[in-house]
Amino acid sequence: MPAGPPTRTWDRIDQPRRASRGMSDATLVVDRIACDGYGMCAELLPELIDLDDWGYPIIRDGGVPDALLDHARRAVAVCPVLALRLARDVRP
Repeated sequence: MPAGPPTRTWDRIDQPRRASRGMSDATLVVDRIACDGYGMCAELLPELIDLDDWGYPIIRDGGVPDALLDHARRAVAVCPVLALRLARDVRP
């Protein structure tokens, strides 16, 4: 396996989007085991992420709207423990 630069999650997401609903084909996913509850994701993306009483993220259902996709990518990038990622939505 060749060693190269790591590929970030948002680089692997296809660009076609669901234009009819204004939604991208991405959803936010939290690794609850890895998350330490820093809350940086909720600070950067309060439209989609709430925090519970202990500071752990609660992701709202429905995927990431096109207008917030760049903000979601930024929230993924700043997670200090890499517990947040963008995943392709597999719903038809």
